[in-house]
Amino acid sequence: MVWRAFTEPAILTRWMLGPSGWTMSVCEMDLREGGAFRWRWCKADGMAEFGFSVTFQDVQPNRLLRHAEVFDLGNMGGETGGEAHVTVTSTEVSAGTEVVTRMTCASAEDREAAVSSGMTDGMEAS
Repeated sequence: MVWRAFTEPAILTRWMLGPSGWTMSVCEMDLREGGAFRWRWCKADGMAEFGFSVTFQDVQPNRLLRHAEVFDLGNMGGETGGEAHVTVTSTEVSAGTEVVTRMTCASAEDREAAVSSGMTDGMEAS
C-alpha cells in the first residue's frame, strides 16, 4: 500500500498536497528506470504554481525509488538551484512501513535555495 501511495497518480494526488489550499494539478509518471515524472501544484486561488521534472534512475518495487529532479518555481519567484538527487526507501518495521527520503543537492547554495523556497514546509504538510 505504501509503494502504491508513492507511485500511483490517483493515490498520490490525494495526499501529496503540500500546505493547506494547494492541490496537485499534474501527476504524470512513467515508473521505470529512465522513465520520467512531472508533478505540478496550484494554489486554490490560482495565483501560484510550481512543480518538478524528474528522471527515474532506479526503481525497485516496494523498496526503492531513486531519481534526479529539477525544481521549477513556476510563477512563485526566487531561485531553484540545480538538479538534486533523491532516494526514497521503504522498509518493513514492526509498526508498518518506514519511509525515508534523502535529497542530495549539488551545492550548499542549492540546498539553501530549496529550503528557502518553502519546499520543506510542503513536504512536512503532505
